Amino acid sequence: MSLPELTRDEVLRYSRHLSLPEVGVDGQRRLKAARVLLVGAGGLGSPAALYLAAAGVGTLGLVDFDNVDVTNLQRQILHGTPDVGRPKLDSACDRLHALNPAVTIEPHAKALDANNARDLVAAYDVVVDGTDNFPTRYLVNDACVLVGRPDVYGSIFRFEGQASVFATENGPCYRCLHPEPPPPGLIPNCAEGGVLGVLPGIIGTIQATEAIKLILGVGEPLVGRFLVYDALAMRFRELKLRKDAGCPVCGAHPTIRDLRAYEQYCAPAAPPEDPRDMDMTVVELKERVDRGEAPLLIDVREPHEHAICRIPGATLIPMGELPGRLAEFNPRREVVVLCRSGARSASAVAMMRRQGFERARNLKGGILAWIDQIDPSQPKY
Repeated sequence: MSLPELTRDEVLRYSRHLSLPEVGVDGQRRLKAARVLLVGAGGLGSPAALYLAAAGVGTLGLVDFDNVDVTNLQRQILHGTPDVGRPKLDSACDRLHALNPAVTIEPHAKALDANNARDLVAAYDVVVDGTDNFPTRYLVNDACVLVGRPDVYGSIFRFEGQASVFATENGPCYRCLHPEPPPPGLIPNCAEGGVLGVLPGIIGTIQATEAIKLILGVGEPLVGRFLVYDALAMRFRELKLRKDAGCPVCGAHPTIRDLRAYEQYCAPAAPPEDPRDMDMTVVELKERVDRGEAPLLIDVREPHEHAICRIPGATLIPMGELPGRLAEFNPRREVVVLCRSGARSASAVAMMRRQGFERARNLKGGILAWIDQIDPSQPKY
């Protein structure tokens, strides 16, 4: 493939790159010809997109369908306060064009799914995974393996970040490390668990670095190497990864040859009980409280969450402590369990019902629904 020439303006703009023997004019022309797909324009996608655009990657594809929320601004530096309520793709395109007008931005305002992932991934040279959920993470990995594109992986949670490069010709893929998704509800997302605002800047920049190295063909990419960053200790650790011959997607005898409807595999299984019996709305709870018929309320959030907002009268028992404290309660008593949004508490209710608490119910929508519908004076997080 013939490489595009650099304009006079581009020679000046990328002069610090051209001074590097490992990049030079030919390397910068490779960057200009490259097509990189970023899945997600949030915490990881923000720094990755900014640095790839600044570096002169010719075409950036952005996949996102979300709107900017004020809670994003603590870490998603592509977006600003005036962008709250706008589609993330709109604010991302504006910011990236302002940074480098020569870069072509291809917005894809859709969720990546089993129907479109293969074609989207195939249209680009490198994929940068900025996702924040397991269904999309496995989908990106499998599509990259099936199409033959490197998957530049990143993940963040609380004070820890991870990075690697998966799905290269001779390297491992994400399923070599984690063959199947974790059980639903086992790992809280960033909204529930929190994330240090600067953390995606570090991991997203590492992802941009790896993408550039892959395009240039220089250095030692994170293939077969899993980088773990601990922000509290300011320490990097590296784990060695090997390609698993028994991997279901990249192994010697793969069993995954087509993309699945991943939501079905990672979403919580539907409870056998009638959901109306499993859930209680915040309106119903408020009515019960006002009548003096309040059930036992158990809040399974963490203490730092409880300090932000709470429902009066709820007993705080963090999720991890709940199984060991069930003996404190009468299993025949009506119990309503709450968390931030209703996800953790739904898992807690399922566990309690298996232990004989047949009247345990989940507060639908959690503390956020309580604030929205009952007590808007409390702050949300």
